[in-house]
Amino acid sequence: MNGSQRLLTVALALGAVGLAGMGLAGAVFAQPQAGAQSGLVFRNTITGEAMDLTEGKPGGRDTPAVKTFFQTGKNIYIDDKSCLRNGESLYLTSCSGCHGHLAEGKVGPGLNDNYWTYPANTEDTGLFATLWGGANGMMGPHNEDLNPDEMLQVIAWIRHLYTGPVKDALWLNDEQKKNYTPFKEGQHFAKDAPGQCKPLAD
Repeated sequence: MNGSQRLLTVALALGAVGLAGMGLAGAVFAQPQAGAQSGLVFRNTITGEAMDLTEGKPGGRDTPAVKTFFQTGKNIYIDDKSCLRNGESLYLTSCSGCHGHLAEGKVGPGLNDNYWTYPANTEDTGLFATLWGGANGMMGPHNEDLNPDEMLQVIAWIRHLYTGPVKDALWLNDEQKKNYTPFKEGQHFAKDAPGQCKPLAD
């Protein structure tokens, strides 16, 4: 093997290592990746494996919000008062026992500041993947008690509870950041608040 061949072999080996490292990073941070013609591929927060979103609680897969989210990763419920109203109720039922009524943290970590145990959760796609497939510790999957549309409402409420610097709120666009006001305890939304989300069944 001459010098040129050795250099080529080393370059190829380094390239393979780099690609493997990139794959590992994707698995660790579980960032959803673009899938061919089907929008986003949501990956388990811990294993990085693609998740089957047809499983779990029936319903909530054909709303405009879910279709938009599955294609673009954008949660159009993020500042809709009718969806925040529902998201609060769903959050209190499914999440507050571990994460606190204000997402301040309890048995599970806080969700209302700019520190995330899983960095992918700074994006709504990452938070959805964690809700759907679970994570480490006591954080089990929630896909049996929340359908995708309900998860988007819960995510909207979690984001509404945010108390950190608005510049770190990656789920908000520039206009939403300008108009963002931190949550104040005791703030609720009326049952008849207009918007995209119908009131939850009693």
